[in-house]
Amino acid sequence: MRGHPARDGWCIFGRAVDPDLIGRVDAELDARFAATPLCQGAFYGERTKRFGSLLTRSRGIAQLVMHPRVLAVVEQALLPSCERISLNLTQAIEIHPGALPQLPHRDQDMWGGPKGGIEYLVNVMWPLTTFTRTNGGTRLWTGSHIDDPDSPLPEDDSVVPTVLPGDALIFLGSTLHGGGGNTGSAPRRGIVISYCLGWLKPFELQWLVYPPAVARRFSPDLAALVGYAQHRPNLGNVEGQSPAILLADDVPDYLPAIDALRPDQTALAAAFIRGQRGGRD
Repeated sequence: MRGHPARDGWCIFGRAVDPDLIGRVDAELDARFAATPLCQGAFYGERTKRFGSLLTRSRGIAQLVMHPRVLAVVEQALLPSCERISLNLTQAIEIHPGALPQLPHRDQDMWGGPKGGIEYLVNVMWPLTTFTRTNGGTRLWTGSHIDDPDSPLPEDDSVVPTVLPGDALIFLGSTLHGGGGNTGSAPRRGIVISYCLGWLKPFELQWLVYPPAVARRFSPDLAALVGYAQHRPNLGNVEGQSPAILLADDVPDYLPAIDALRPDQTALAAAFIRGQRGGRD
């Protein structure tokens, strides 16, 4: 592994998957890339194509989303600040020749909370074609996750690591980054999969992208990651229960609300009830 997220704000997990898997994903997405219009707006890039909902567009995406070693890195960064992580985004990106560099940004700025004390998300970039400085590879500012976010950083301070299909480029939501300008002759394709704190509203509304009729085909762990699970205490429920109830073949019309508390909250609530009953339990 090149780099270290805590020290540098990014790292590369070399040969994280077999490049043949990436080739199959690329082939499955090819028609969608061809049909998708170019983006509108300076941030998304007017010589760039983007589309999401990737779990329904390629069978191999689930293997990338649920990659155990990648998830271990993500959870190490995020679980200190949440009870469970959530899928934030799956997006395919194609940067065409002539594209200008993207505005440097930190993805954590999607949310208005205080910055610097916690990590809000972790991005994982999976190249479909080799990333280089020439074709618009991702620019990263090493150590920017610990810099003053209000201080501009010179473009010359950025690095553009070469990343191959099968590699995973992992970077924190607090790391300054941006897509590069494509001065080459061919498009640069990649997939970004990002994960956020389980109590945040995700960038891509997973529950609409993967409604119950779709999500019931997912494994339980993947369904939970896209939002069919509660974040204790009781956050994200349906009629007071885990939204996973919606994945059942038959959903009752009437459901009892069931506590989903952390162990410390369960103990506190039980102690309070004992006190109200005069310690008779």
